[in-house]
Amino acid sequence: MSRKQGVAQTLAELVERVLGTGLPVGIRAWDGSEAGPTDGPVAVVRNRRALRRLLWDPNELGLARAYVSGDLDVDGDLGDGLRQFWALAREKKLRPKLSFSDRVGLVTSAARLGVLGPRPKAPPEEARLRGRLHTRLRDRAAIAHHYDLSNEFYSKVLDPHMAYSSGYWTSDDPGYTLTDAQRDKLDQVCRKLELRPGMRLLDVGCGWGSMILHAAEHYGVHATGITLSAQQREFIEARIKERGLKDKVTVRLQDYRELSDGPYDAVSSIEMGEHVGAGNYPVYTATLYRAVKPGGRVLIQQMSRGKVAPGGGAFIEGYVAPDMTMSPVGTTVNLIEEAGFEVRDVEAMREHYVRTVDVWAQTIEDRWDELVRLVGEGQARVWRLYMAGGSLAFEENRMGVNQILSVRPAPIPAVV
Repeated sequence: MSRKQGVAQTLAELVERVLGTGLPVGIRAWDGSEAGPTDGPVAVVRNRRALRRLLWDPNELGLARAYVSGDLDVDGDLGDGLRQFWALAREKKLRPKLSFSDRVGLVTSAARLGVLGPRPKAPPEEARLRGRLHTRLRDRAAIAHHYDLSNEFYSKVLDPHMAYSSGYWTSDDPGYTLTDAQRDKLDQVCRKLELRPGMRLLDVGCGWGSMILHAAEHYGVHATGITLSAQQREFIEARIKERGLKDKVTVRLQDYRELSDGPYDAVSSIEMGEHVGAGNYPVYTATLYRAVKPGGRVLIQQMSRGKVAPGGGAFIEGYVAPDMTMSPVGTTVNLIEEAGFEVRDVEAMREHYVRTVDVWAQTIEDRWDELVRLVGEGQARVWRLYMAGGSLAFEENRMGVNQILSVRPAPIPAVV
């Protein structure tokens, strides 16, 4: 049976001219026409506006805007579609170089398809931060954009601990769940910090309180957490009351640069260092150094990339974690040492994050209708794309995550 020709075939020819190779996925256009492979994911171009977005921004941002708005969709496995594009990029080392005649041809084809016109408005889910990078006011806005989406939304996506960071998977048993992996991660951090009853723990960037609540309940410490998210603080305060931990756990709405109390016996900071920015990282590590007593331990769990770059590219910057920066783990270790710490251990957990993100992704699919009702379809689509891209980035070692254990050296005894 012959396939209907039309817009999709024109698009396929344009894409192949730009890429210099065949399409990695199929295309289905708004007129019902199809082109390209039929045995995998199919990019569904729902309207001319999708192409107009790509014409104005022929890059990751344009694709993200088209997908989040619903102008562009994927029929089939979104992760598999992204995987095929990344494989093509690696194999062909794609660097489109269009001649003048190619550009004229593209514009002519765009005119014929009726997609020329003004730049479409960005979807409302896109972050619009103002002010100088990593000022306290802007950092609060960046955190609010992502973490104040709603506690109910995160409670439906995350495990009961409300841990929004990589779990630590210690079993392949079918009955072993993400909840178990997050508990084992929290225990792992507590053991590395050598927590004991009566100790004072500070958690910098405490999220929804998984670390401080777990450490207080199971290790008998007095735990203090700081966050920039008002909704996170509200959630933690409710859990403190529910669990009768008022005398054990404190949460403050506070920037890490405002810390002045201490010293604490131990400090944790779980996937918060990515948000401080490369320029402020020495301020961050100096703050942790002052916050812990001599001889005290500090554990930083942090995502990394092979080169200094914004966190995940234009999509992550625009829709998920504005102003996020990830550095090579070696760079981070050097900065921690320069603050005066002795680094004791670095543990890579990249494969653990693949499994963690895959569970979150499946939860989003299982609860899709609920999540759409809570935050809208555009925001739900942000998260679907975020999970698919994140899992693939960790799987292919384009991103990593590490636990870095350090000690603030105790004074050397004087020689008598």
